Amino acid sequence: MNIKKLITGPALFLLFSITGAQIKGFEKKIDSIIQTEFGNHDEPGGVFMITKNGKSIYRKAFGKANLELNVNLTPDYVFQIGSMTKQFTAIGILMLEEQGKLKVNDPVSRYIKDYPNGDHITIHHLLTHTSGIKDFTKMKSPSSIAQKEMKPEEMVNFFKSESVDFAPGEKFDYNNSGYVVLGYIIELISGTSYEDFIKKNIFDKAGMSHSYYASDRKVIPQRAYGYHKKEQGFVNKTAISFSVPFSSGSLMSTVDDMLKWQQALNQNILLSSKESQKAFQKYKLNNGEEFTYGYGWHLKDTSGTPYREHGGSIFGFKSMGVYVPGEDLYVLGFSNCDCHSPTEVTRSIAKAALNEFKTSAKMPQK
Repeated sequence: MNIKKLITGPALFLLFSITGAQIKGFEKKIDSIIQTEFGNHDEPGGVFMITKNGKSIYRKAFGKANLELNVNLTPDYVFQIGSMTKQFTAIGILMLEEQGKLKVNDPVSRYIKDYPNGDHITIHHLLTHTSGIKDFTKMKSPSSIAQKEMKPEEMVNFFKSESVDFAPGEKFDYNNSGYVVLGYIIELISGTSYEDFIKKNIFDKAGMSHSYYASDRKVIPQRAYGYHKKEQGFVNKTAISFSVPFSSGSLMSTVDDMLKWQQALNQNILLSSKESQKAFQKYKLNNGEEFTYGYGWHLKDTSGTPYREHGGSIFGFKSMGVYVPGEDLYVLGFSNCDCHSPTEVTRSIAKAALNEFKTSAKMPQK
């Protein structure tokens, strides 16, 4: 790879005064990490990107975008991002709060009158996976609606009468149903569809021109095709109606657009700093115990360095993003086969990049 293509312009300072050989060594190290899971270039693969201070310092694709047509992936391809969608739903809710149209401590019953226990379940509970409502993906009958076109109200009705798993605020338990309810609330308050709300208020404002509400019917330029791996080999992904995961997992994007998303958050293009920080702080359960999830992001710490992360998994695709605020380091990994997970790969890349920056910072300037 041409070194100038790896690290160019303003990004050159990111690795300080290290030599070309050291830059090559960094690239080779990242390649090696990725190839532990994405080493076969004749299979569906993945796209990975590392950015520092908003500049790309590593951006590379591995494997095939389409097996039938024998088309290689490039970093520009569009992937389904699964549960990374929850970030957008959470920020959409906070945008409505900043506009004075709701409060995160409002009970669900204020917006969905007949929701069971809705006087005690708040929007905050939905955002933090502490509502106790039944996760529809863990029910015995989700296959009955997997390919059915569902209105948001129908999706909510599908699970709302199920017995709860625990009282609101009693524990943290990752929950897709909560984010479906949030998407429905966005529609009720905004008077527009979730798809249109996200496009107008987030995608368009952030300049995310290659991000979409997923569809298997629309012609989407540079779409990566999704696959499963079976005993007999690879097969095309199982068809799904995206009205089912809805606001919990139905968005598509590129690594470049996801960088624009992160930049829009950092630059307060979508929300004030005060409001956006609600997404990035830890909260407590009823018993006072702190848990490591904000609004749409897992909030973690490694060797004293705080970071945010979230992954996604939907038929044929997996995704992962790790952001280290203190270093403005963002690492993304997308896969177009649910047989290849980018989760640990992306975490390992982030760790390697952090170590590289710390080592380089200690080197004498030339």
